[in-house]
Amino acid sequence: MAKKIAAGIAGVIVAFALVWFVENIGHSVYPPPADLDFADADAMRAYIDALPVGALLFVAGAWFLGTLGGIVTACRIGDAEPRTYTMVVGGLVLLATAANLIMIPHPAWFSIMGVVGILIAAWLGMTIGAGSGSEGE
Repeated sequence: MAKKIAAGIAGVIVAFALVWFVENIGHSVYPPPADLDFADADAMRAYIDALPVGALLFVAGAWFLGTLGGIVTACRIGDAEPRTYTMVVGGLVLLATAANLIMIPHPAWFSIMGVVGILIAAWLGMTIGAGSGSEGE
């Protein structure tokens, strides 16, 4: 049981670390203005509306890679059913994404693409993870 829990925690850590890493690459390519007040909803709305598509693609890519990497990591470490890790890791990434999309308004196309990308990454991670776990050992 401890191995299963540790694998889930590791998967979540890897997922959010990958999201952070890829989003930071995006911020270095498309740096936010130095005077941007992230707590000001109107300023954030204007900033998001003015972002180039490439900046938003970095974020969607971060969510995709984070979900995929976290689920595969959990499956490789743990010995639970891959669906369990998919629900835990993918569910937490999806919850964090939903909170982000609610707090910071994004274009509709991006919101849809981001959520669908997470779902695809979760399925792909579960599929890859099904063949990589240590169940049956």
